[in-house]
Amino acid sequence: MKKTIVAATLAAGVAVTPLMAMAQNGPQPGAGPRAEQAEKRGPRFSEADRAAFLDARIAGLKEGLKLTADQEKNWPALETALRDMAKARADAMRERRESRAEGKERTGAIERLEMRADFMEKRAAEMKKLAEAAKPLYESLDEAQKGRFDVLMRAGMRGDGHRMRHAAFHHRGAPPAPPAQQQ
Repeated sequence: MKKTIVAATLAAGVAVTPLMAMAQNGPQPGAGPRAEQAEKRGPRFSEADRAAFLDARIAGLKEGLKLTADQEKNWPALETALRDMAKARADAMRERRESRAEGKERTGAIERLEMRADFMEKRAAEMKKLAEAAKPLYESLDEAQKGRFDVLMRAGMRGDGHRMRHAAFHHRGAPPAPPAQQQ
């Protein structure tokens, strides 16, 4: 019995040691707040990675909708709008990274407010174009497809898939539960 306990303890220790080492990886002491922020943000993806993720999200949206032949006619406008929006965001990120590298990022409060307002105006214009492109397709969908569209687009607009899973299976975007039967 003692040998079994000792063996189990040793096995657990061997299994946990690499996990403890991984948990200690992170920004080096004194690396500063930028290193800590980068660590929280996760890995930076290349343009090729982002393009692949965009392709996957668009393919997932289309597959999730299960479009009919008539509905397929309205798909290209939405796909083009999604790609244009992603390109605009990638260009804006690249410009911001370049301005940070040149030291232009240190601005005062008023300049930051103006920059943020400009960003929001551009984003609003992109969203309007996307809504206009999506409207004909959305109007051709049946109720089940509209429900899936709502969930898939909401998650895609946030840019993080984990919220999509929560939205699909919890209160956000999920169809209402059937009424309870009275006994």
